[in-house]
Amino acid sequence: MTSAAYLNTDIDYPESDGKPMAESDYQRPYIAYGTEILNIYFADQPNVYVSGNILIYYEEGNPKASVSPDVFVVLNRPKGKRRSYKVWQENNQYPDFILEITSKSTVTEDQGIKRGLYAFWGVSEYFQYDPSADYLDPPLQGYQLVDGNYFPLPTTTLPNGDLSITSTVLGLELHLEQGELRFYNPATDEKLLTHAEAEAARQAAEAARQAAEDKAERLAARLRELGIDPNSV
Repeated sequence: MTSAAYLNTDIDYPESDGKPMAESDYQRPYIAYGTEILNIYFADQPNVYVSGNILIYYEEGNPKASVSPDVFVVLNRPKGKRRSYKVWQENNQYPDFILEITSKSTVTEDQGIKRGLYAFWGVSEYFQYDPSADYLDPPLQGYQLVDGNYFPLPTTTLPNGDLSITSTVLGLELHLEQGELRFYNPATDEKLLTHAEAEAARQAAEAARQAAEDKAERLAARLRELGIDPNSV
């Protein structure tokens, strides 16, 4: 058999490009953060695929035609673990949202080659975040695709001075909160929490509840010592 289909089955599509996951400790946590937060947010939507830092192959038969966005979301694709994302195996669907964590070694690519490629793919929204605030001004920027070109998304300065950009694709707001990237749900005006943050909040609430109960019990005991019925106070 010498057909193109046979040849394609023999092509190796590596799971890694051999490059480090991130430039430094500035960038690395936000790749994990963005991927975790969006996976949590879309957990109940079986046809939203969220991933990050895996290779997207966009030309069948050409393993060099690949790119690895830091965080991306594909609407109308089923969840599930993938070693890589091969567009031709995914109903030819490209990401709808991409977030790149910009660093010294990636800023030129993020602003140039990747931006052009994502526009060519038809990625509706492209965000960039510079956690060190050395390469982008402002450090958080969002773009929407209009007629094949990216144009800046409107930014809002919140009363506390933080920057906010709304992602229509996600239905979320991306905030620059004292320099830190955070996702907010505008429907509830609440910050989205990672699993660790949610657990810490639960423990803090439980500690506060227990402290309030202990304080009330001490007060009741003191009132009883004074011959006063705590229920009458």
